[in-house]
Amino acid sequence: MSSSHAKDSSFLGGRIPPEIESLSKNLKDVDQDMFRKILKAVVSALEGKDCKEVMKSIAESSTIPQERLSYIVAGMYRVLSEAIRIPTSSLKQEAFKEDLRELRIPDDFITDFSSVVFGNRRAALETATSQNDPQHPTVEDFRWRVDVAISTSSLARALQPSVLMQMKLSDGSFHRFEELRYNVALILKEMNDLEKRSILQIQD
Repeated sequence: MSSSHAKDSSFLGGRIPPEIESLSKNLKDVDQDMFRKILKAVVSALEGKDCKEVMKSIAESSTIPQERLSYIVAGMYRVLSEAIRIPTSSLKQEAFKEDLRELRIPDDFITDFSSVVFGNRRAALETATSQNDPQHPTVEDFRWRVDVAISTSSLARALQPSVLMQMKLSDGSFHRFEELRYNVALILKEMNDLEKRSILQIQD
């Protein structure tokens, strides 16, 4: 398997988040006992639990500088949250481990990561993650019709079509075609105005 193919199929997508990219460097000299304490706290945080006291205890008992510890926590949190969002039907355990190996994560730590992502706490993590994700309204009802004006007071033969469209969203709001068209036109106009500003133009 080529490295480019492996990269394309990574659970992290095409671009590796900086907190994950620096994780192996920040984990240098961290023993497995300390790693597991941090991992347990991160998992609890993903489940929505308050981990301030736990993290305070870890910071006080560890020789790891606080700034470096914060980078470790951020990297571990991002690894787990990204992996949990992908269904196990799409993310295979061996592929997940291989992705972490490419990031130079030690094998012992990879095993611990994998036990969380594919273990018995996954269901609870999935539920908590989905609840923390931004929720956008969905389309609940959609109605439309096309009317054609055969003639007007000024024209004997107009044949002017008009589209009538209305969407009802799950939050109870209604949106009409003319409102959507106006908003899109307004955004395009504002973008065009910005492009005309000299500060955004490339000078020769």
